[in-house]
Amino acid sequence: MVISEISPLLILVLILAVYLIASIKILAEYERGVIFRLGKVLPEPKGPGVILVFVPIDRMVRVSLRTVALEVPPQDVITRDNVSVKVSAVLYSRVVDPRRAIVEVENYRYATSQLAQTTLRSVLGQAQLDDLLAERDRLNQQLQQILDQHAEPWGIKVSAVEVKHVDLPADMQRSMARQAEAEREKRAKIIHAEGELEASAKLAQAAAVIASQPLSITLRYLQTLTEIAAEKNSTIVFPLPIELLELLKAAVRSTPDAR
Repeated sequence: MVISEISPLLILVLILAVYLIASIKILAEYERGVIFRLGKVLPEPKGPGVILVFVPIDRMVRVSLRTVALEVPPQDVITRDNVSVKVSAVLYSRVVDPRRAIVEVENYRYATSQLAQTTLRSVLGQAQLDDLLAERDRLNQQLQQILDQHAEPWGIKVSAVEVKHVDLPADMQRSMARQAEAEREKRAKIIHAEGELEASAKLAQAAAVIASQPLSITLRYLQTLTEIAAEKNSTIVFPLPIELLELLKAAVRSTPDAR
């Protein structure tokens, strides 16, 4: 009689113990549990650590708080100057409010991905190709601010957006290569002209010094002969001063026969 009376109670205790054990859930440090009790969400998410979820009264949805790198697929973008390019990017986001991330949107990761794709096309479509290639930091910051503003009601924090790759058409790449080559040639000509200008200025200064000291030209002639002799050259050059020719011309004009 005693055994028959204790057995149902023992069975009930065992069932209760098994139910309590099954209700124990362990959440990691980076996880939170959003609890729905009889269909209504609790004000605060649970975790981390050990929590109790009383099924079927309670239903728990796990949410990770770690930063997620979301790759944005290549998007066809027409820039402001009517150039068609393919742009891919990467988005870094994390959940800051697990309750809103579950209640306010059906699938927060899918919604964030779609929002990133549409924002990428709209923002980069307003920029010119040169800005897209040279001012990525400014465009990345603009994308991050817009995405963070739209994802904030979902409890999502967009920490960074990086434009990863810009795929240009082949004809546009050739045009840009020709433009870069012309630009380099232009700079080379300018540098060469500046060198010629500096050289002419130095030559003018040297001519002024030689004009003030007539003997310096004779020293220059001797230095030139020394350089030629150092090369073991069999040809000897005797420089003829220009002043001597001027004197000969003057002498010829002064003779009676020249008149």
